[in-house]
Amino acid sequence: MATVQAGTELQQAIALLKKKNWVDLTHTFGPNSPHFAAFDDAEFKTLFTHDDGFFAQRFTFPGQYGTHIDAPIHFVQDQRYLEELELKELVLPLVVIDMSKEALENNDFTLSKEDILAFEAINGEIEAGTFVALRTDWSKRWPDKTAFENKDEAGNSHLPGWGIDALRFLFEERNVNAVGHETFDTDSSIDVRKNGSLIGEYYVLEQDTYQVELLTNLDKVPTKGAYIFNIVAKPEKATGFPVRSFAILP
Repeated sequence: MATVQAGTELQQAIALLKKKNWVDLTHTFGPNSPHFAAFDDAEFKTLFTHDDGFFAQRFTFPGQYGTHIDAPIHFVQDQRYLEELELKELVLPLVVIDMSKEALENNDFTLSKEDILAFEAINGEIEAGTFVALRTDWSKRWPDKTAFENKDEAGNSHLPGWGIDALRFLFEERNVNAVGHETFDTDSSIDVRKNGSLIGEYYVLEQDTYQVELLTNLDKVPTKGAYIFNIVAKPEKATGFPVRSFAILP
């Protein structure tokens, strides 16, 4: 009887979830998609066609390609690989901080602690255990490489991102679990040049957690109330991999 009851509860839970709106937060990517400058373009090759009896392909790309998840080991030695992340870590309450207007007006926008406090004054305190996504609407430039990289005449990119004080506030004072954003990197491009490295990205992964980069459709998700699911393959000893992130709305 207990087994039947448990099955019924699970069936009801799934049925309820399927009645909700689901939003895909993942870009479709290919050989011509924008990517981190140090990486080569992805390669997609057909190995067999239906004339051979079945259709099969080979995909060659870095782990950090398309909408992807970074495991702690990506930047920090002796931290966890992707396969070591627990399943329940990949499903979290989602908070979206909308800074799309600011990023449009200033492509070098860098989120600060003060910006978060202003956000909380309107939307309430960010809860512990959440996944916090920075919405800049940069994803709307996808899949145009030139628009996405946004380089000036000197070849310097101008992309928005997280400030280190904002990240420290979220992890140390709000005790969030993970973060995500719409750009290649955690740090804004101007901060990378100023600091000489990706100090924000190192800090996030140093917390023994993950982040998701190159998210999209954050404009279709409410500020609070949704849940994010980050469904990913499980390659051995991987530092990261393309992810299928989606949100279920309240």
